[in-house]
Amino acid sequence: MAQFFEVHPENPQQRFLKQAAQILQSGGVGAIPTDSSYALVCRLDDKAAVDQLRRVRGVDDKHHLTLLCRDLSELANFARVDNRQYRLLKLATPGPFTFILEATKEVPRRVSHPSRRTIGLRVPDHKVTQDLLALMGEPLLATTLIPPGESEALNDAGEISERFDRVLQVIVDAGACPLQPTTVVDLTADEAQLIRRGRGDPATLGLQEA
Repeated sequence: MAQFFEVHPENPQQRFLKQAAQILQSGGVGAIPTDSSYALVCRLDDKAAVDQLRRVRGVDDKHHLTLLCRDLSELANFARVDNRQYRLLKLATPGPFTFILEATKEVPRRVSHPSRRTIGLRVPDHKVTQDLLALMGEPLLATTLIPPGESEALNDAGEISERFDRVLQVIVDAGACPLQPTTVVDLTADEAQLIRRGRGDPATLGLQEA
């Protein structure tokens, strides 16, 4: 049964977030708000938790997961970032963008792209997510909370609790999130490539939609 914490979206009660962080640090899988939707999250280096996250989401190990980072300094521990890429990242973080970059050795092979050795990373612009990442002291592996066989992300923590209470260890309720996915940008080539238009405006990075 999941622990359920209701927090203020802009001034979250730290005692609740500390408890949520402890549950995640102990190997739990949780549902948390972000600046694009609610997400399923767990620790990056906990294989059992990652496997459970995939089961809850109903995806196999080919499904790409995203690393939520507190800031660019943390992101740079898990992805190779050159000066050009850093300038682009700085323009769009924190914000609803996911960037595909070459993974460092800090990223387990089981969660990076099997052939390209890349990973999607982002720095969310949400107070609750940011505070939770600060308390964790490490990034969180994440995937949008879309129930198996469905196409829409859940946006109500009460419904998340009703449907996933038995398979999650913690749920953080901060009210409704924006229901747009992130904008995905591939930074591994010489030129940044727009993969998916989402909530983030590609013009922020000087990109135009095809």
